[in-house]
Amino acid sequence: MTATKDARSTPTTRSSAGRWLHDHALLIVSLAIFLACLGGMIASGLQVYNDDQLAHGSAAVPLGEYLRSGDFIEAMFENWESEFLQMGAYVVLTIFLFQKGSSESKPIGQRIPQDEDPRSAKDDPDAPWPVRRGGLALVLYENSLAIFFFLLFGLSLWLHAVGGAEAYSAEQAEHGLPGVTTLEYLGTAQFWFESMQNWQSEFLAVAAIVGASVYLRQRGSPESKPVATPHHETGD
Repeated sequence: MTATKDARSTPTTRSSAGRWLHDHALLIVSLAIFLACLGGMIASGLQVYNDDQLAHGSAAVPLGEYLRSGDFIEAMFENWESEFLQMGAYVVLTIFLFQKGSSESKPIGQRIPQDEDPRSAKDDPDAPWPVRRGGLALVLYENSLAIFFFLLFGLSLWLHAVGGAEAYSAEQAEHGLPGVTTLEYLGTAQFWFESMQNWQSEFLAVAAIVGASVYLRQRGSPESKPVATPHHETGD
């Protein structure tokens, strides 16, 4: 009994690889799910694309050709565009806007560490390099998260337009109509329909988590307030 108790009380030692996986599991699992869903999108999209090709009397295409097609590029980046817009807008909106009782809002009327001016830490040897450097490097760094998401949004929006223009032009050609350039496609109702149908769902999801986190809880999740916290308390 004593030997068994001692063995059970001995802490388990993780290997360095195991500890790295444990410490980065949220990112790794999210990327793994992304890759699995991307693979499913490619496989099913290729089938749908080739079914449409055959229905119109054209030959089926191999995977490589499908991945270069306007249909695939438009479908891929139409969705990425809305995700990056949502995240960039959420990062910026939560700087200035509040929701009483929500775990997604900063506390009302209180300063939090994220509000502090990093210039006061310029002599801290452990501070990130831009903080110690100051000037333009710090200005860019202290806004780098929003900049990152809006750059990805802009790139995705452009690639959505590139792929969409190709797919739209191919469909126009089937009806004996002229195609469009990428810039012309940006002015079509089709482009904005594709964008808005995704944007509206992203901001609905934001509103849902902001509002639901006032009254609902998920034990163990940092996206939720502690289960016993009163509804009126705002922030973590």
